[in-house]
Amino acid sequence: MMPGSFACFDGRRRLANGPLHEAALAAKQALAADAAGPVLLFDNATGRSIDVDLRGDDAQIVARFAPAPDAPPAEAPEAEKRGRGRPSLGVVAREVTLLPRHWDWLAAQPGGASVALRKLVETEKRTQAARDQRRQAQERAYHFMSAMAGDLPGFEEASRALFASDTERFREMLAAWPGDISSHILELGGFEA
Repeated sequence: MMPGSFACFDGRRRLANGPLHEAALAAKQALAADAAGPVLLFDNATGRSIDVDLRGDDAQIVARFAPAPDAPPAEAPEAEKRGRGRPSLGVVAREVTLLPRHWDWLAAQPGGASVALRKLVETEKRTQAARDQRRQAQERAYHFMSAMAGDLPGFEEASRALFASDTERFREMLAAWPGDISSHILELGGFEA
């Protein structure tokens, strides 16, 4: 799913799917036309419903929600640039609680505990990246699905199929649902619609 992507639904019909200003304009127009409703906006990155300020005319809404043109980052004063430790790497100090045997192992590693922990985290991120992306897609699809299809027949079975990664059964359950809802769930879940 593209970052910064949003969807607008009028009841079970998708009105827009794209940048926030487009979804917000679609919501405003639907509300002005006495939409069947409810008119809902969703953040496609999370699958969750969002509230936005729809006051003003179309130009004001576009100005409020359209992405800002890329501006160069502001330069930090010289005093803020140099700090203690390794700020250029973005190192952040936090507390870690481990058993004594874990501390003993970490202390025996080349470079000490911090280097060993960073290496472990990076290795785990690489090996689990696909699983983490799959889990995030499932959660994104589920959040949207529970908001828009929680009352539809087969919702619980479809949820089980989603989290069991039973793609065939999941698609079978969604086939009976309204087309815009099922296709959006498939998109959020990383399935081909």
